[in-house]
Amino acid sequence: MHAQTALINSQGLFNVHTAYYASPAPRGTIILVNGSLATTASFAQTLRFLQPQFNVVLFDPAYAGQSKAHNHHECPMTKEQETRLLLDLIDHFKADHLLSFSWGGASAMLALAQNPPNIRRAVVMGFSPVINPAMRDYLETGLERLSRCDRRGVAELINSTIGKHLPSLFKRFNFRHICSLDDHEYLQMAFHVRQVLSQDSHCYLQDAECIDVPVLFVNGEWDEYTSADDARQFSQLIDQCEFARIAQAGHFLDAENKYAWSQTRDAVMDFLVPVERPVVNYRHQQFTQLLLGGEPEMRMELQAVN
Repeated sequence: MHAQTALINSQGLFNVHTAYYASPAPRGTIILVNGSLATTASFAQTLRFLQPQFNVVLFDPAYAGQSKAHNHHECPMTKEQETRLLLDLIDHFKADHLLSFSWGGASAMLALAQNPPNIRRAVVMGFSPVINPAMRDYLETGLERLSRCDRRGVAELINSTIGKHLPSLFKRFNFRHICSLDDHEYLQMAFHVRQVLSQDSHCYLQDAECIDVPVLFVNGEWDEYTSADDARQFSQLIDQCEFARIAQAGHFLDAENKYAWSQTRDAVMDFLVPVERPVVNYRHQQFTQLLLGGEPEMRMELQAVN
């Protein structure tokens, strides 16, 4: 698949590398939001099932991937700046759908709470509003290693916790990628983790009540860090939300195995492209006689009501 790439400025501060994949028969445009320490490459499996029906926008955060060469990294980006960046990209590409993964759910939820006028539906994958004990332990250990820029330690932590259900090939790729990052990328993530650990364990619920579009939350059956049960707490505040639990999958969902990929594809596409079912119109009922006599039969003419 060929992508059109561009460098887009946000807030007069950040230059962001974007990749636009045009669909042959688009039903809309969807923007994808990376997880922590990830680049656009992390959405390779998701792109496979989205691009046939949607124009897809990928981007690297200002501090990562192909964006980082175009930015200064004197201080970490705040969550407010990341949210503003996402809103700017939504506006630039006229995106009407959004999909986030893992840590990308934080800026995605904050952006959705500001009700961007173009967005009609959103999918939030591998995210929950709760910092549960497993996640807190992961974050506290990660913060200590990130602050020291312990490349090997961070890579081993990810592969043994949230990434433990990944295939061995993906784990090796993760390990090489994480060990190759620059110091400012580790410090950026440490900055965000420190903020989260200083807040209430339900810190992502506070803005959710402002979201006014349908949202699908997708979580893995085996994910103890952002669990499907924890994600359901969003139903307390978001009027239009749905939930999908992917069987035999952990945190990384569609990247973990073929069965998880097909389940994730079906859940996401059924939500983004809902099937239009005909509605029975009972006004058009008529009784007819069987041609050669006998009892009358009832024939109902079905009519789709638009």
